[in-house]
Amino acid sequence: MNNRRRLLIALGAGALTAPLNSLAQQQVKIHRIGFLGATSLSGYQRYVDALRAGLLDLGYVDGKNIVFELRWADGKYDRLPELAAELVRLNVDVLVTHGTPGTRAAKQATTTIPIVMATSGDVLATGVVTSLARRNGNITGNTFFSPEINAKKLQMLKEIVPQSKRVAVLLNPDNPMFNGQTGPAIQAVQTAARSLKVGLELFEARARKELDEVFSAIVSKRSDAVLVVDDALFTANVNGIAILAATHRLPVIGMMELANAGGLVGFGVNFLEQFRHAAYFVDRILKGAKPGDVPIEQPIKLELAINMATAKALGIKIPDVLLLRADKVIE
Repeated sequence: MNNRRRLLIALGAGALTAPLNSLAQQQVKIHRIGFLGATSLSGYQRYVDALRAGLLDLGYVDGKNIVFELRWADGKYDRLPELAAELVRLNVDVLVTHGTPGTRAAKQATTTIPIVMATSGDVLATGVVTSLARRNGNITGNTFFSPEINAKKLQMLKEIVPQSKRVAVLLNPDNPMFNGQTGPAIQAVQTAARSLKVGLELFEARARKELDEVFSAIVSKRSDAVLVVDDALFTANVNGIAILAATHRLPVIGMMELANAGGLVGFGVNFLEQFRHAAYFVDRILKGAKPGDVPIEQPIKLELAINMATAKALGIKIPDVLLLRADKVIE
């Protein structure tokens, strides 16, 4: 075969393969992931980053084969239904939520688009689903025992501050898990309080700007300690809550992040791990699984963090039994 013929064959092969390669590149599916945020990106940046990292581990690269549509309610939970409806109109492939208010808003907005809960309070207790295993519907993801966890927080607080007779409970009344009248988590805390012979004072906050006034009210009511429930508003503002507790010299227990921020004790779910694990559910959905066939999961371990520097500043001796159980002791 002469050189001229070889050149023509090579050119012909290139003419055939170039369009095919171009077509293959054009056929890469780009999945749209809607994210319904209860607070703000600044408050939840590291949790969104954890979700992205989990997806990256599974081969999803933002801007290459997935794109995010982020919507934030800025702590105004009454905006969540509107934002959920907006994401539904965009026809996203998966709608990721966090927290009971966001999950409820997404459920009301669509019965067809798959919903993945990065984390959400007890979905059985709130009636979001009727089963964690096989079920009808379009919801899957992570949930946790919010009523039991918050009742346990009160028990630990009583162990740490045994002389406490009145405990302040910081809650967001817009979260149905913690509504003072019907919220299952608050009911569990009230039951535990009766058993421990501790009086409860419920203090409500719907926005960061209300926290200063709330803590002043807690002090005026002469509360001995503060229990912070698991709500997105408080998770996003753990630093401010820890500073207020330290300023007023109040022992405080809340989510794990609170101890890292300077609060006395953190107990419960590792939310960063739950957000990262949410990528598993997204991956299953994008590969064709039906949400009802993907069991909702609960954490197999709860974590305990104790800030010994804060305990020392408050003059509190942490019981040895709790120190031995702690996953993290902050000196």
